[in-house]
Amino acid sequence: MIPPRSPSRTIPFKKRAAVLLSIATAATALASPVTAAAPAAPAAAAAAAALKWTKCATTRYPNLQCATLSVPLDHAQPAGRKISLALTRVPHTAAKSQGPLLVNPGGPGGSGRSLAGYIASALPKDVAAQYDIIGFDPRGVGRSEPALDCGPGHFTPVRPDSVPYRAADEEANLDRVRSFAKSCADRHADVLPHIGTVAAARDIELLRQALAAPRISYFGYSYGTYLGAVYAKLHPKRVHRLVLDSVVDPSGVWYQDNLAQDIAFDARHKAFLAWVARYDAKYGLGSDPAGVEERWYAMRDALRAEPAGGKVGPAELEDTYLPGGYFNGYWPSLAEAFAAFAVRKDPAPLVAAYERFGAVDPAAGNSYSVYSAVQCRDSAWPRDWNVWRRDMWATHAKAPFMTWNNAWYNAPCAFWPTEQLEAPDITNTELPPALLVQATEDAATPYSGAVSMREKLAGSALLVEQGGGNHGVALSGNKCLDEKVAAYLGSGRAADATCPAQPTPEPTPPTRALPPSASGAALHGLLGSRG
Repeated sequence: MIPPRSPSRTIPFKKRAAVLLSIATAATALASPVTAAAPAAPAAAAAAAALKWTKCATTRYPNLQCATLSVPLDHAQPAGRKISLALTRVPHTAAKSQGPLLVNPGGPGGSGRSLAGYIASALPKDVAAQYDIIGFDPRGVGRSEPALDCGPGHFTPVRPDSVPYRAADEEANLDRVRSFAKSCADRHADVLPHIGTVAAARDIELLRQALAAPRISYFGYSYGTYLGAVYAKLHPKRVHRLVLDSVVDPSGVWYQDNLAQDIAFDARHKAFLAWVARYDAKYGLGSDPAGVEERWYAMRDALRAEPAGGKVGPAELEDTYLPGGYFNGYWPSLAEAFAAFAVRKDPAPLVAAYERFGAVDPAAGNSYSVYSAVQCRDSAWPRDWNVWRRDMWATHAKAPFMTWNNAWYNAPCAFWPTEQLEAPDITNTELPPALLVQATEDAATPYSGAVSMREKLAGSALLVEQGGGNHGVALSGNKCLDEKVAAYLGSGRAADATCPAQPTPEPTPPTRALPPSASGAALHGLLGSRG
């Protein structure tokens, strides 16, 4: 159900709660709150040079082109040091173009270069043909230079138990996150003060200038919804279309948003366990969801005593099953691994599932480094570890699945070496109608966040996938959603609407045929499974 909109209002900027410590007040373009009347950053006075596109076609995306954009490291010093952003483009083919459509997969830290080709192929041909669909690696990410990589080996198994039942586990994890934050400071001290959402939004404006486009359209998933909203706040008159899918709650950036995630992921994990119970004949783990949940936590306890394959302890088990909270197309594989370990006493499928879903590959060192650099600088985090400890144990009591694992993922922010900024109020009354897309049971960005964003973006519409629990739902196979998103991109008309969720998957069939969720799996491979 779509809630009624509250009366339109302009909300003044507010300081973050005192418990989240004081905010840095350095007089720089990044430290200043973003207001509706905020001028462009000083760098905007120096219009970006025209881009030089070269062919970089792939078998799947034969029309793909690539380019590089030079931007100031510090937007307050446009003539100073430059960094580069890596771009891709699928050019428009229609006689009349609607201009650029920038796409972002979220994170923060997600590479958007591959997303351009996916979006161009997933949209109806007549709609895609109207846009130059442009992917980009935000500053610090992927092929952009310099690319951050703070702590190789940070996720090497077997890590200490994420739930600090023992003081030694807590201290070991604290040592890990302090070391990661220090490594970031040692490796990237010159860059970290210039990584953040506002800086990335300033880059988007320079990209618009380089494209010689009076306005741009934007399609963002997950964290990309927040980046798009911040850009729209800075430059509302430069926005043509705005699609925000799986919407960040802008009022909780970022500490409170992560606590809300913990509750939602626990509910989503319970939904997975109930699905396993429904197929007891297949998996043999019992038909009572509560009993299946007990067996999952018994598996976790067993892995604390003896990690599977010398790789999968309790923390790695959580890493493995977290992607199931993002995309239920993974449930059959995760259920098979669970059953193999708990019923057949065979750890090999669990190790294989960890290597497929949970293990961190070398490229993820970059994405996690940028994730930390953006989140830790964007807004205030508690610097007193006792605040974290109190909040995590209180939340763990209600939601044990991921609370502490998520805490350690974000805990470098308690020790981050840069000043913390004030998260801007993205309330906006100057935009054309925006389209927000949201599943009601999404764990990574809970539904309430989309409602909050809709209240802040005047004239926006909310497209709801009722009963859906996946994160990133547009252009992933739900015909009802996909048609409405395409219609909006074509016409600009946005209206509240509800679509039914896609069916949950069936257990893995004894066939190599692609399951109905294949397009969803392709999208989630680009969006990643954390953030």
